[in-house]
Amino acid sequence: MEIIKVGDKMPIFGAKDQDGNDFYIESVLHKKILVIYFYPKDETPGCTRQACSFRDEYEDIKNAGAEVIGISGDSTKSHKKFAQNHKLPYILLSDKDKNIRKLFGVPSVMLGLIPGRVTYVVDLKGIVQMVYNSMDASQHIPKSLEAIQKLK
Repeated sequence: MEIIKVGDKMPIFGAKDQDGNDFYIESVLHKKILVIYFYPKDETPGCTRQACSFRDEYEDIKNAGAEVIGISGDSTKSHKKFAQNHKLPYILLSDKDKNIRKLFGVPSVMLGLIPGRVTYVVDLKGIVQMVYNSMDASQHIPKSLEAIQKLK
């Protein structure tokens, strides 16, 4: 499993979104700055806090020419409920088989029992400009906003 680092080209992938539609990263790659965040599980305290923080900053992120995509191993049904419960305005992708997680090399924590929490910011050329790996959900949004501002 190769770990994606700053300076790497972002991997190409597709998955089902919270509405059960096919989503392909090529539809937004090179058109917007991308904030792609992997999180452990819908409706857990840290993940809900993180998702809602991205929601609260979403207008600023969009105004900066960026798009947010959240990815976890939860089902599309779980994502739909999670998005509705918290009024999440961005795309949530279901990575049940963990293929996207493997593609990015997102590590697991706690002896491999919990999927890791990693955020990537990708520029318009498709190059990863920021990788932030921390189970502390509170710092992902400020770090992402900082990286987006540098790219503007």
